[in-house]
Amino acid sequence: MSRLTIQNIDTAHPEAKERLSNAQKANGFLPNLLGVLANAPTALETYQTVGAINAKTSLSGAEREVVQITAAARNGCGFCVAGHTAIARKKLAMPEEVIQALRNIDALDDPKLNALARFTLAVMENKGQVSDQDLQEFFAAGYEQQQALEVVLGVSLATLCNYANNLAQTPINPELQPFA
Repeated sequence: MSRLTIQNIDTAHPEAKERLSNAQKANGFLPNLLGVLANAPTALETYQTVGAINAKTSLSGAEREVVQITAAARNGCGFCVAGHTAIARKKLAMPEEVIQALRNIDALDDPKLNALARFTLAVMENKGQVSDQDLQEFFAAGYEQQQALEVVLGVSLATLCNYANNLAQTPINPELQPFA
């Protein structure tokens, strides 16, 4: 049971209705996260806008999911772990061992993706004040300054949805339960 109201297209503030309707059409269902965010139409707009911007970064889809699953697992957001696991499996066909390692915050066999996951954790745990060593290890893995800042962008997106879900105790939609 959510601690905050999960809005739907009929109950949402007029400013959120079109966004919810478009999301429902795109997903085939309305993710409960969006119903929660619809309580504050600007929060819903921010999430969707920043999500679209995040999708345009130089990081690949798999790399973006490394950031999102790592952040969700670290922040204890079961809803986002499930949602991003669904994306990683269904849309990106990421290897199951990579997905499970991310969900468990374990080391990855792929050195570049492992460096990305470790850097994401360092950004989160140090509020961006990563050590010189953390930054150099990230660069040594093949990433550049652009991707360092794109990790910060991804963490900011994750923080919005992870914290909103944790605040609301958003239940995982039935469509996402197999990925929980």
